[in-house]
This record gives sequence, C-alpha cells and structure tokens, in this order.
Amino acid sequence: MRRLFAAAVAGTAAWLVLATPAAADPAQPAYAQAVEQAYALIEHASPADTGPAVAAYRVLRDGTGRTQPEVLADLAARPPLYDDARLRLSALAAALDDPLTTPDQALARQRLQQVLAQSRFDALRRPPSILDRARQWLYDRFNDLLNLIFGRRGGPQPPAWWLYAFGLAVVAAVALVVFRTARGRFSESVGAAPGGPTPAADHFVEADRLAARGDRVGAIRALCAAVAATLDGERSWEGSPLTVREIFSRSPDFAELRMLLTPFEAAVYGGRDVDAATYAAAAQVAARYRHPARVAA
Repeated sequence: MRRLFAAAVAGTAAWLVLATPAAADPAQPAYAQAVEQAYALIEHASPADTGPAVAAYRVLRDGTGRTQPEVLADLAARPPLYDDARLRLSALAAALDDPLTTPDQALARQRLQQVLAQSRFDALRRPPSILDRARQWLYDRFNDLLNLIFGRRGGPQPPAWWLYAFGLAVVAAVALVVFRTARGRFSESVGAAPGGPTPAADHFVEADRLAARGDRVGAIRALCAAVAATLDGERSWEGSPLTVREIFSRSPDFAELRMLLTPFEAAVYGGRDVDAATYAAAAQVAARYRHPARVAA
C-alpha cells in the first residue's frame, strides 16, 4: 500500500513536470533519443549476451544521467534483466512521446502542494540528520577513493561490496589492536592484587624491590599505588573509579606530587622509559607518604 501511494505521488510529480510543452525543454529530444536507442540495443538481446546491456547502459546513462536507476540496475545485473528493462524503456518512451498536459498548470501545482503539505509527508521536508549526513559523507569519500584507485569506467561497474568488506575488516583489525594495547596498559596501571586490597606499605616494598631490579617503570607504578592508597584508602588503587591524577589532586601537596605523576603518566600511557634521576626525584616525593603518621607527628 505504501509503494502504491508513493507511486501515485511520483506520478503526480511527473505529470506536472511533463505538463510543460516538450519544445520548452531543449534537452528533451536527446533524452527521448537515448531511451529509444537503449531500447533498440536490447530489443532482441538474449540473457546470455551481455554486450547489448553494456552498450545500452552507457547510452542510457550518458543521455539520461541517473534518472532511471531501475533500468540501469536491470542492465548492470548479470545476467541482464532484459525483460524488465524492455518493459520499463517501452513505457518511458511512450510517456515521452505523448506527455500528459493540463490546461491549468497553476491549479495542478496548487493541488500537489496541498497533498505534499499533509503530515504524512513531513519526512520529505525534514532535513537529513547529522548521522545521515555523516554516513553519506563517508560513503562519498570512499567512492572517491575507489575512483582514484581504479579510475572511472563506463558501462556497468563491478560490485564493490567486497571492497567495503575489506575496508571494514581493516578498520576492525586496527581498532582491535589499539584496544588490546590500551587495555593492556590500563590493566598494568590498575591491575588488582590477587589477595584483595593492598596496604600502602606493601606497595612501597614492591617499589623498592622493582627499583633494585632495574624495573623503574614498575617501581614508579608501585610508588603511585602506595601514595594513592595513603591518600584515598587501600582500595583506591584496585577499585576506585577515580584516575591517579584525580586522587593526587585531593592532596594539598599536589604541586609536588606532579614530580611523581608526570613520569608515571609518561611511562604507563606514553610508553616512555624512566631514567634514574627522574625516578630518584619521584621516590623522594613519595617518601613523604611512606610513614604518614610519623610525618604528621
């Protein structure tokens, strides 16, 4: 029912367009000639012969543009859908030879506007959403890339679905690699100990052990865990929704803690190494939180 109604509206619009005398449109003879020539090329073609379809496709597309997508799709199919294409081209040629006319074009346009003004046609007047425009932009850019790589060729274009699938596979693979990498670093920075919450003193011991072994990246991570546990409790490192920066910002000594926070972020999130001088300065800042009760005394 919806298709029937859409066809009726499209027919009304076509009636208004064709109501103008053919002589007023200088392109109309070329349009009709392209339709007739395309029909003549496939009039006696057999489904196994694709040559007439290729020639008719080129003639119809050059003469009518993309105004006949159904016929172009029939000609681009393999094997070509000659029967449907012949019916469509024949009906189109008859309509062009004997266009509908109306003595009162203004009244016809007024009635068409009254129909289109109904609420069920609101979608026709609504501009495309941001998502629709973004999807169309991506689609156009991808087609431009395909045309740049393979060039623009006349006749039916080969199906490009496999190219789209390949592009999606590449994007998915890149996203997976990035996700796994980021997830690994995130797990390293907030990984929970197997026995539950770890006291700050244990983190300090772990930092000393790793530093003595030469693993300054692991050691500075342990120092941050120790300071975070001192500031926000033993569960802050394993289960807090706050970031290390947010936990440190609660301290009145946040300016000094930057000497510990900055190399931690550079090492864990940026993949950089920690030199001995940087670690020594960070350890000196963290030492103030090693025995908070004694410091407060």
